[in-house]
Amino acid sequence: MKNLSADFEGVGRLEEIATKEFLAGMPKAELHMHIDGALSPAMMFALGERNHVKLPYKSVAEIEAAYQFTNLQSFLDLLYQGASVLKHEQDYYDLTRDYFAKCKEDNVVHTELSFDPQTHTERGIAFDTVISGILRAMEDARKEWGISSKLVMDFLRHLSAENAMQTLEQALPWKDKIIAVGLDSSEMGHPPSKFTEVFSRAREEGFRVVAHAGEEGPPAYIWEAINLLKVDRIDHGVRSDEDPALMNYLRETQIPLTVCPLSNVRLCVYDKMQDHNLFTLMDAGLRVMVNSDDPTYFGGYLNDNFFALADAFPMTRAQALQLAHNSFTASFISDAEKTHFLKQLQNYAVTH
Repeated sequence: MKNLSADFEGVGRLEEIATKEFLAGMPKAELHMHIDGALSPAMMFALGERNHVKLPYKSVAEIEAAYQFTNLQSFLDLLYQGASVLKHEQDYYDLTRDYFAKCKEDNVVHTELSFDPQTHTERGIAFDTVISGILRAMEDARKEWGISSKLVMDFLRHLSAENAMQTLEQALPWKDKIIAVGLDSSEMGHPPSKFTEVFSRAREEGFRVVAHAGEEGPPAYIWEAINLLKVDRIDHGVRSDEDPALMNYLRETQIPLTVCPLSNVRLCVYDKMQDHNLFTLMDAGLRVMVNSDDPTYFGGYLNDNFFALADAFPMTRAQALQLAHNSFTASFISDAEKTHFLKQLQNYAVTH
């Protein structure tokens, strides 16, 4: 394939179609996953009962039936309703540990999960309660399962820039535990430029920077994220293919795009997986990788996203390996850690 990393030079069988067994066993990283979006219907129902939160559903099956979306906003409405069952540190721990158990199952050896503190602080939950439960689960996953992880804090773009700045202030005592800040929630009508000052302050404080752009929003939002927020990564970015100059810039700079295939289909960015442009972007030389976004709402975790792509396209072993390679090189871990994981991936390519 074009643009294959030199790390795979001499590896055999690269042009063979990647089997699901090969995809499942492949070591990989996940860089775009919202922990609130890993709340399963079963856990939502159980936590609702545990915390005496009345939900408009009488069963797990009713919650599952509600997981049908027409656009980003219809999903967000349900997401924020589901988050209401999270009240105590143990709830955030249980939610995060549940996600890490799936990481272990999917051979995700490093993950950079994000959390939206405003989803919880806006309803009276302390910032420290939210982050403490998540961090405890991250540490336990490292000790028990050897899974590496970093934490990204996202601002909700439908709220004010002033609210985001207050959240940044709340995060400063935890600065050594949060690797980056990001921007998510309703994209249309809330351009990255709204948060220029907040992101400037975050960079001054030493945070890395990511932002959702070009999911439902236009390529202009991607340019704003690059030029105004000065992002290290773009979350989504699939609409970049509408702007040739942007495509050239992304190829030249290798700013990563954390693409979420099942999410894009479930939220009607694409009608079906066969319409997705991930491989088009990849063939153009852009640094893309596969992620699950909000896995329990969008029909699958990281391996499920790889499987869905494999069902829709004839994905080769070379393409699969390059996607995994990109997930490590685009991460916020040290060069030594990247080298460690890339060697794991090379060994897997040779032995499987």
